[in-house]
Amino acid sequence: MEGAGGDGPSTAAAALNQRRHEISKLFQYYLDKSTPHSLYRWIGTFLLVSVYALRVYYVQGYYIVTYGLGIYILNLLIGFLSPLVDPELEPIDGPLLPTKGSDEFKPFIRRLPEFKFWYAITKAFCIAFVMTFFSMFDVPVFWPILLCYWLVLFVLTMKRQIMHMIKYRYIPFNIGKQKYRGKRPAASASSPRAD
Repeated sequence: MEGAGGDGPSTAAAALNQRRHEISKLFQYYLDKSTPHSLYRWIGTFLLVSVYALRVYYVQGYYIVTYGLGIYILNLLIGFLSPLVDPELEPIDGPLLPTKGSDEFKPFIRRLPEFKFWYAITKAFCIAFVMTFFSMFDVPVFWPILLCYWLVLFVLTMKRQIMHMIKYRYIPFNIGKQKYRGKRPAASASSPRAD
C-alpha cells in the first residue's frame, strides 16, 4: 500500500512536466510561424507598447520600471546596429567589409538579428507591463530627471555608434540588392523598323 501512495507526487510532477513541455513546443511552433511576418510582429509589439504607455500614464507611476526598460532597449538597439564581428576588436586578418566598388559584396550580419531583437523587446514590454501591477516596483522618483538622463545616454550612444559606422564604412540596413539594368535603348526615332 505504501508503493501506491508514493507514486502520486512523482506521477503528478511528471504529468506537469509533460504539460509544460507541450505548451513550450506549441509556443515555439507559433513563434516559428511568425518569423517571416515581420511587419505584423512589429505592429503587435507597437500595440503592446501602446497598452504599456497607457498603463503608465493612467497610473502615474512606475517611472523607474520604464527607465530600466528604456536602458534595456537602448542596449538591444546597439546590438541590432552593430556588426557581428566588430572591426575595432578583431584582428584584420580575415575578410573586411567592402570599401570600394570593385570589392566583393559582403552582406551586413548583425550581432543581434531582427527576430531576436523583436522577441527581446516584446518580452521586455510584457515583463514591464506585469511589473506595473505590483506596488513594490512603484518607486517614487522625479521622472523628468530620468527622462533627461535617458535622452543624454541615447544621444551619446547613438553618436558613438554613428561614428563607428562612418569609420568602418558600414550601413546596418539592407537597402536591397542592386539590379543591373543594362544599356538603355536608343530613341525610337532611330529605330530601323518602319511601320
